[in-house]
Amino acid sequence: MSFQSGISHTGKRRLSRARKLFLYIFLSIFLLTAVILVSPLLFSDSRRPQLPPPIDPRRVQDQDEMTWADYRPLPGKNWGDPSLKPERGFKLAVVAVDFPDQPFVITRPKGSDPFGNPQIDPIRREQVPQFYADFFTKPTPHNRGLNIHHYWMEVSRGKFGLTQVDSYGPYRMPKPYWWYGLNEYGQNKFTPDGSVAAGRLEEDCDRLWIEDVGRDLRKEYDAILRIYAGYDETGVWMEFGIMKFKSKDDIPPEWGNPNPEMPRWVPTRYVEWTSWLAGSQQWGLSSMRQGENSGTIAHEVGHFAFRLSDLNNNPYVQPYRRAAVGPWDLMDRGCFNGPGGPHMRWVVPPVAGAACPPHLMIRNRIACGFIKEGELLTLSREGLAGSGLVVAEVTAREVDPLPETYTGIVVRLDGSDPGDRTPPDDPAVNPLSPGIPNYNFYSVEVVQRIGFDSFCPDSGVLIAKNKDNLRGNNGGPNAFNSYIWVIDAHPEDINQVDYISPSGEKVMRTIADYRQLNDALFHAGQDSGSSYEYRDEPNRLHFYVVDLHKNTDGILSYTIAVRSLDGSGPHRRSVELRAASPALKARREVIPVTFRIKNTGQLAETEKKLHQSDVKKHINYDLYRLNLKVEGKGWLARLPNALAAVPFGQEKEITVHVLPEQNCSRSVSITLTAVSESDPEVKAQAETKISL
Repeated sequence: MSFQSGISHTGKRRLSRARKLFLYIFLSIFLLTAVILVSPLLFSDSRRPQLPPPIDPRRVQDQDEMTWADYRPLPGKNWGDPSLKPERGFKLAVVAVDFPDQPFVITRPKGSDPFGNPQIDPIRREQVPQFYADFFTKPTPHNRGLNIHHYWMEVSRGKFGLTQVDSYGPYRMPKPYWWYGLNEYGQNKFTPDGSVAAGRLEEDCDRLWIEDVGRDLRKEYDAILRIYAGYDETGVWMEFGIMKFKSKDDIPPEWGNPNPEMPRWVPTRYVEWTSWLAGSQQWGLSSMRQGENSGTIAHEVGHFAFRLSDLNNNPYVQPYRRAAVGPWDLMDRGCFNGPGGPHMRWVVPPVAGAACPPHLMIRNRIACGFIKEGELLTLSREGLAGSGLVVAEVTAREVDPLPETYTGIVVRLDGSDPGDRTPPDDPAVNPLSPGIPNYNFYSVEVVQRIGFDSFCPDSGVLIAKNKDNLRGNNGGPNAFNSYIWVIDAHPEDINQVDYISPSGEKVMRTIADYRQLNDALFHAGQDSGSSYEYRDEPNRLHFYVVDLHKNTDGILSYTIAVRSLDGSGPHRRSVELRAASPALKARREVIPVTFRIKNTGQLAETEKKLHQSDVKKHINYDLYRLNLKVEGKGWLARLPNALAAVPFGQEKEITVHVLPEQNCSRSVSITLTAVSESDPEVKAQAETKISL
């Protein structure tokens, strides 16, 4: 027998088995450790049981982030259908003019001009008048079917639209474009030839038109849209001025005055300077003098057809004054709504910012006669003290009210001391001041991001104070017209970047920027990121967003409640609350715990003429504020809604969601309390227990 290594074959086999056993044990321990360490990553919070999300979360989308993918057509009726005829027609003449030194942008090769336009293949000069007439008033491949006729038909529900659109031109103006563009905001002496610019486009344009046609047609139309070659300065002064160049001394020759002896900058409306090329363009006016990048034609029709006033402030001058309405109405900066927001209004043709303006708010819809009788629930501030709480359903403003609902609620600020009782504050000190407190009524409406409201920044409930008079400024420094004043659910600074300067610095939006009102809407339920109530102490009113609903077409409606702080009516208030089951056995998952709340009060007779509208069915309620108490370690609980509106004699189910966490106690006590908003002395409490 020979020994080669001192280890027998049997010993080698035993050693091999030992090594395999050791390796098996080592790998088992390693894998077990890895599972323990990695399992929190593998089984993240998203896989664990989660409490249900809020019932109405705020979803604010900034204008800069919007694209055409955000457009949602209205369900059902297409108000842009050319076969639909409005009840009231509007006749529009479109007259197109260019200049010896400025051809129509739309006639140039795609993307060839200094501003990067046009965005489409060129149109022949002789086709320009008809191109823009169609673009602004008919569905075309370029405007995605959205035009001013479509807008007004949708907003008015067919009451108003364009019935005749005629195009004229093109005409060549007798003077250079800058002769007409440098006649405002201190620009007059910045001409290339040293003259003082004093041109008025309307005069020369109309003279050419009359000479061509052979007679004066102006009185045969409700309005004249004078489209001129080039740009509205309002859409380019910022983007091709302070956003493009570090200072006025950094403007290169191609953006400056053709005369090298002259400055390359010019003053402009809101700030000290912009590039000469941008500032020498005309500022679009409500005379409907509009450049090829203008997307605010629907806004201008609001002036001509209905005498609606502007609502916009100056967001760049100090002391700052908060915007009145912002993105929520056509007559404020909402006319800038569209893909990309306000900094995309230089595009030709105008298919970005300002391409899809919002609907009109209740005040302007009243002024236009667009609200049918019975669609508004009109209440009296004084009457609310006598009638008690009022509860009603309000449908999204983009469509007709759903059955048993309204398009909005109005509360008149009447009484022995009529008008707005808000103490005046100094707008020179408080930029959020509405100025002179001379408002006459509140309005409550619902905004949903569909149709022409698709480019509003949020869906929810819009509350505003309104004036009977559509004119008159709000007093103080930098005053402006504010016959509507939106109540901001988030009055604090939105703290958003406006743009990145050419130096790479973040330039924040001023407190006066209209986009500060992007998060103004109120929302139902708890943890929405917004508020579900608004209390006006001086005017003795309390508004509540009680609940929300969606029908089968996805149309939003909200339950709204309003009460006076000075009285709750003659009704007897009482409430009962009980747990649907006295105790529950549960597993480690979300547990729905049900309570039932009953309005055991009694409706009393009230005077019939307390309010302008019949409110008999709307005062048959009490509103309860709910509060949840959890006694038990490691148990999560969510009460989706802190408000419950319950008719007299009826009951409602309230569901609380409960979730046991790791290492929680074996049992938990859940207590729900309900307190009447009409009479805080009226309350009830119910308790239930859960055990694992």
